[in-house]
Amino acid sequence: MWFVLDLLRGRQVTAIGAATAIIVGCVAITPAGGFISPGWAIALGALAALPSYGVIVWRARTHVDETLDVLAAHGIAGLTGIVFIGFVAQMSWNGTSDGLLYGDAAQLGSQLLAALAAPVYAFGATYTLLRIIGRFMALRGPDRDEAVGMDIVHHGEEAYLRGDGAILIKPEGSVEDALRVAGPV
Repeated sequence: MWFVLDLLRGRQVTAIGAATAIIVGCVAITPAGGFISPGWAIALGALAALPSYGVIVWRARTHVDETLDVLAAHGIAGLTGIVFIGFVAQMSWNGTSDGLLYGDAAQLGSQLLAALAAPVYAFGATYTLLRIIGRFMALRGPDRDEAVGMDIVHHGEEAYLRGDGAILIKPEGSVEDALRVAGPV
């Protein structure tokens, strides 16, 4: 599905896209594993690609600093898997309950509640921890390092050389200063 979406956008299929597609499929099936049949698992993999791909395309058009597309590849795919259980869970596979398509609307309600509660909890806990940690250390790198690119500053290489995510910035000073690699991390 991911390859089809890439081709529809007029791009070629890339290794980064393939790797992201694998992650999205694995993350989507994780909450649903053991609750849905193998046929529905295949459908879930194809379905989870749609919102995840959409969020990745949208994020690239914003100024959101989102390392490795974690929201799209993990958050959206995981939520898709959680909600999918509510629709297609089968008692014959999980021994617990059926989903909406098999006669149990309450299961869909439970899954929707979980899909709402999990991100609220995660945001609250992360916000609290970052506020505490932020009192003792910086949570961001210096502006100059961010402008050059943290991957270049710390590792001496750039993750995205072209396409979505690629940013070419001419740093102040010499090229050698821009490419100087920090000590081991």
